[in-house]
Amino acid sequence: MDQVTCAWCGSVNQEGSASCWACGASLSDAVRVTEAGWAEAPRLHDLTEFHFASSVCQIDGEIVPVAEIALAHGDAVYFEHHVMLWKDPGLAIQATKLGGGMSRKLGGMPHIINQADGPGRIALSRDATGEVVVLPLHPSMEMDVRGHAFLAATHSVSYSFVQIKGMVNVLHGGQGMYMDRFVTHGEQGLLLLHGYGNVFQKTLAAGEKILVEPGGFLYKDSSVQMSTVQQNLRTGMMRHSMYLAEMTGPGRVGIQSMYVHHG
Repeated sequence: MDQVTCAWCGSVNQEGSASCWACGASLSDAVRVTEAGWAEAPRLHDLTEFHFASSVCQIDGEIVPVAEIALAHGDAVYFEHHVMLWKDPGLAIQATKLGGGMSRKLGGMPHIINQADGPGRIALSRDATGEVVVLPLHPSMEMDVRGHAFLAATHSVSYSFVQIKGMVNVLHGGQGMYMDRFVTHGEQGLLLLHGYGNVFQKTLAAGEKILVEPGGFLYKDSSVQMSTVQQNLRTGMMRHSMYLAEMTGPGRVGIQSMYVHHG
């Protein structure tokens, strides 16, 4: 049987499928790419479904999207406590304390996450307009995500954090910009993010650079190096500085069109 590869996530689908089984992206529509090389993240239509392990996720709504997850027995997802919209009464939820202690507190990151274990249904949503970005993580992948952007991840994905130091991060984040790090090992996983506004992704070649407004940064492959650069601007006798995040490939960089600053 012929197969079709999803242009967004690279998953292989059976010919004739309307959408990708792993991320929900339409298989009949080409990924839209700007002249500068930024690909638009697929904006999933209302009630789009995709799968992970033995479970199903459905995106409800389009303005403030909801991820409605039907968990099968043996499957689980974890999430920050305030993103839960509703759940089945019998769905088991447990809280897990995260490592990092004082560093997490200084970075304004969660100390505890909740895990829902199937079977049962649960719905998750950020209290903001935007879109759900679906990122299937193949084995041995590492993804860095700005704090408080992740909606949910499957239990096969490990969760930690990294700190990016630099002057702009001291200004906006006190002790530095903290990012969530999600890693898969021998098993595929799924990561759901909430992007404010519209989300775009660019794949950088080795050594290729792009400067990003720090508030617009959403996610990156861990292979992409991130540093802070200062640009001095002059208006007559006045001068001021602008700080930008410099991304150096190889790897993917995701941005959001509504800026969110730390601090």
